[in-house]
Amino acid sequence: MNEMVIFKELYHYRELLKTNVQKEIRGKYKGSFLGVLWSFLNPLLMVLVYAIVFPYIMRMQQEHYLIYLITGIIPWNFFTTIVTSGCNCVWINGGIIKKVYFPREILPISVVCAALVNFLISCIIILLFVIFGGVGLSFNILWVIPIAIVQSLFSLGILFVLSAINVYVRDIEYLVAFFMNLLFYATPIIYNPSLIPDRFRWILYLNPMTQFIDAYRNIFYYKTSPNFTSLGIIFLVSIVVLVIGYLIFDKLEKGFAEEV
Repeated sequence: MNEMVIFKELYHYRELLKTNVQKEIRGKYKGSFLGVLWSFLNPLLMVLVYAIVFPYIMRMQQEHYLIYLITGIIPWNFFTTIVTSGCNCVWINGGIIKKVYFPREILPISVVCAALVNFLISCIIILLFVIFGGVGLSFNILWVIPIAIVQSLFSLGILFVLSAINVYVRDIEYLVAFFMNLLFYATPIIYNPSLIPDRFRWILYLNPMTQFIDAYRNIFYYKTSPNFTSLGIIFLVSIVVLVIGYLIFDKLEKGFAEEV
């Protein structure tokens, strides 16, 4: 299946994609008392915990640490929501897959699109923190959309792989949850990369999420433009991950109906 056929199919099933995205957004907190407010409360509660532990218990010094935290945690939540909650997006739609034909790619794409919408809404929290926390705003915050789109492409590539493999190996979602906990501490979200000795710091930047977190912090926390060289490299990496992820998904989807 060539690229043009893929895009034509997605366009043909655009209403299904739109419906799935809406279902993902509404269904995440369906039945909960606070509903969509949890999109705001979850990162705020995480920030509260780390804001107490790191500055006071671990004696870490960072100016406007609350803002530093929030500009790392919200983008991280964007990524981890896609990877962990989307891992079983094909499996849980097994009943529909067996009965109706539609491009299976719609399932992971819907997860990413819904997460992107929630992330952009959650950026309101970042704006409130930087406005009332003394950091202030600059026009560089407009870079948030291009950065978020690149992160979405990267996340979608990973989700293509994980959601496809999870159909055949059900333990994948548990391994992913464990790995994401490790990756959280391997990404400079709650600490400054400068705390890592120079000779080891380059290892942090092999992690694509470090590049994304840096980009968000540049535009929100430091009020500068993103590092365009790093952003360009991570864009190319995201395209490669997306293409490889799709090829794996396309290869494995032939057996979805039998496995689910």
